Amino acid sequence: MNNELRIIISGGGTGGHIFPAVSIANAIKAKRPDAKILFVGAKGRMEMQRVPAAGYEIKGLPICGFDRKHLLKNFAVLFRIWKSQRMAKKIIKDFKPKAAVGVGGYASGPTLNVCASKGIPCLIQEQNSYAGVTNMLLAKKAQKICVAYEGMERFFPADKIIMTGNPVRQNVLSTTLTKEEARKQFGLSPEKKTILLVGGSLGARTINESVLQNLDIIEKSGVQFIWQTGKYYHESIINQLKDKDLPMLKVTDFISDMGAAYQAADLVISRAGASSISEFCLIGKPVILVPSPNVAEDHQTKNAMALVNKDAAIYVKDADAPAVLIKKAVGIVEDAQKLGSMSENIKKLGLKNSADVIADEVIKIATK
Repeated sequence: MNNELRIIISGGGTGGHIFPAVSIANAIKAKRPDAKILFVGAKGRMEMQRVPAAGYEIKGLPICGFDRKHLLKNFAVLFRIWKSQRMAKKIIKDFKPKAAVGVGGYASGPTLNVCASKGIPCLIQEQNSYAGVTNMLLAKKAQKICVAYEGMERFFPADKIIMTGNPVRQNVLSTTLTKEEARKQFGLSPEKKTILLVGGSLGARTINESVLQNLDIIEKSGVQFIWQTGKYYHESIINQLKDKDLPMLKVTDFISDMGAAYQAADLVISRAGASSISEFCLIGKPVILVPSPNVAEDHQTKNAMALVNKDAAIYVKDADAPAVLIKKAVGIVEDAQKLGSMSENIKKLGLKNSADVIADEVIKIATK
């Protein structure tokens, strides 16, 4: 066991934390097939399903965040943190990791705290342009901090920062379909301009409302739309559309092959989650970003502005979206010059092989 590469990866809460975590695990396994990897997540959160589906074992801690509106409820939260700390100690004692990776999210706090207190080297991966609270608290204890945006020394010690970018889903980069083939796969015309709408794992409501309130513009636009509604909203949207004849609108609750969807699209409308933005940068896809207002420290707006300030994306405020988003998108998708310059500018911000670079750093600190 002494020579085994044993790694704990902790964090989650949203797809934006889980995809990078699984990508890092896969990259470690590709380099060191003998590696033993254990995930530690928060009970009841998305990682408890997603991680086993990706082929890895996960332990759950009963942790949750502070309730900023109902302060009295935080006594229960403090108890959960204490309990999670105790459980993390047992998990780490049994598993004996050589290094720990924190990707943000509640569970990474107690897990990396315990590892650091036992002298186990830690690496943090921060996806956003505005650092999360958990990662900021852990920064002093980490050996390395992998980031995706410039200027992160505002939050972290500069000598620990490595600019790696965010790991992304492999099928996004590896599609072999042409634009025409990808459109046919979605049952659309291979020649017509196409807009893809995606709302993220937790935040599709505003983008969905923007479509439903502008069906007349969509119908007359001459443009096709691939619309991922999210599972939660799908049934209600299908009911609202049942008497309408809208062949230009391809409605689906979830797109498993995002590589094909991106390839089919001339323009994407999306939330401004860090993982999505990293994908757009790597494939050079023009995008209108509608940051979700329901996220910590308004980090999605900060992610979006990092691109907007370099003329690499268009920003539409969540509250304005139902009134302006679809009209703006239809105008931009017909402007070949605008699409070309957005594609060129966003591609300059892409960092390749992020998961490999992070995996190398993890192996390095684990085998020192």
